[in-house]
Amino acid sequence: MTQIPSGASATGVTVVGLDAAGAPPHPALTPVLAVAGLVVGAARHLAAVPVPAGADTIALGPIAPALRRLAEAVVAGVPAVVLASGDPGLFGIVRRLRAAGLPLRVVPAVSSVAAAFARAGLPWDGAAVVTAHGRDPRAALNACRALPLVAVLTAPGAGAAELGAGLVGWSRRLLVAEHLGTDAERVRAVTPEQAAAETWSDPHVLLCLADAEVAPGGMRVDNQPAAAPAGGWALPEARYAHRDSMITKSEVRALVVARLRPRLGRLIWDVGAGSGSVGIECALLGAAVLAVEQDPEAGATIQANAAAHAVHVRLVSGRAPAALAGLPEPDAVFVGGGGVDVLAAVVARQPERVVLTLAALDRVAPAVGLLRAAGYLVEGAQLSAARLADLPGGSIRLAATNPVVVLTGECP
Repeated sequence: MTQIPSGASATGVTVVGLDAAGAPPHPALTPVLAVAGLVVGAARHLAAVPVPAGADTIALGPIAPALRRLAEAVVAGVPAVVLASGDPGLFGIVRRLRAAGLPLRVVPAVSSVAAAFARAGLPWDGAAVVTAHGRDPRAALNACRALPLVAVLTAPGAGAAELGAGLVGWSRRLLVAEHLGTDAERVRAVTPEQAAAETWSDPHVLLCLADAEVAPGGMRVDNQPAAAPAGGWALPEARYAHRDSMITKSEVRALVVARLRPRLGRLIWDVGAGSGSVGIECALLGAAVLAVEQDPEAGATIQANAAAHAVHVRLVSGRAPAALAGLPEPDAVFVGGGGVDVLAAVVARQPERVVLTLAALDRVAPAVGLLRAAGYLVEGAQLSAARLADLPGGSIRLAATNPVVVLTGECP
């Protein structure tokens, strides 16, 4: 593909969405079309707008030739316009154009997803939006199976019929929106069985809703569809840099992270963070994380581990409890290091949940007493794991890890 040199013309590419709801084109389209030397879009989009007589056009099929021509236009200083459906930044062509290094101005219109929800008269701020276009449709299908409100951008061979067939046996109802914004527009409510038995026109959008008895209210009210890290959690210690095995073991970390309940929209403190493994796994599950650590070497390790797992963890360098002063209020706190004074400073902030790990039994009773005195309901468990280890000659033994007590305090 033609490379765009630094200092190339900033004329760039204007990407204009054509309204999926059927409204007239955005007023910005007329002036950019009037000076365009190259117009790119699907055949139906090119037919829907007044392309200037002198402009070259490319009807989209394979994307590579269009990207090459657009790059050449940018280098030559020729204004270019790309026509797209709805909001081209929502699972649209903007991603491919950005990946190609093209300078963009984007003028969005109403997306097909927004139009479909509008036609159905439904709110969609708690919906998951997924696509089955150009990828394995099983991920979209499993989102529909797992979540109470999902919008699916479909593709030929991965549309309402195929998804409906995969949803038989799940308590779901489907809304299929075909040809939105055109005279052929049709929105139908069907069961998975009915969807599987029909032939649907492309393009169409599928809305998948859990029955009210399965998910009262029809959707989550916290705006957060479920999401888990692709690489999993409770990862082996080898996935983190750490010093002298000073790391929360994976078996213990699994319970600690479960008790902290991290997700998007929550702030977790990881106090005495060490390697940062607990906070990093909370960040992988969508939470904002503050890691408090007094050791500068450990702090550098936390930052390196966070970068290795592609998450952001804010490091607070200092000794708790003093380092906790002025920090934003947490939803949950993990205390992995420090004494009773650190725990006291944490509970004084009254987070919803406090989780701590203790290796010394003589520290358990004071910690339980402090949490209860602060009004927390306390539960605890002692974890001791024995891991498989190889012996000479091909035999296997069990190697015990140190037992750890996990305490959880929860506001009633």
